[in-house]
Amino acid sequence: MMEDPVAALPEAEYRRVWDRFYAEFNFQPSTSSLKWPGIKEPASSVTWSLATLPDEPDYERLDRLVEVVEQGLASCVGPQATLFALDWQHTSYRFAPQVVGGPGQPAWPLSPYPDGDYFIFLSEDFRFGSFGHP
Repeated sequence: MMEDPVAALPEAEYRRVWDRFYAEFNFQPSTSSLKWPGIKEPASSVTWSLATLPDEPDYERLDRLVEVVEQGLASCVGPQATLFALDWQHTSYRFAPQVVGGPGQPAWPLSPYPDGDYFIFLSEDFRFGSFGHP
């Protein structure tokens, strides 16, 4: 188990994780829809649009999306496992999803909803995760 439930990735690890992400998923960040989806999606992936979520006055569906994705990711790792939370060109993290987000616990380091940037959650072995395209 990690000493802290959320820890910023040191620079060398940050570069290693991002380099691997670029290589394995052919990551091509772009605001041009001609270059989307931004990654080579794994065959077993599912894609959905987030376009209408911020238009809701009470954010009920957005809050539900965040809750479902966080629960799904947490359920895919063991009680001692960690995930990467990658924020493109910003601080990225390793965190223990089983001990964040609850009462009296630290918050998840990023949201599954990509609020203006790429937010990516990945297992340490890169076998599963989520890719939030802004």
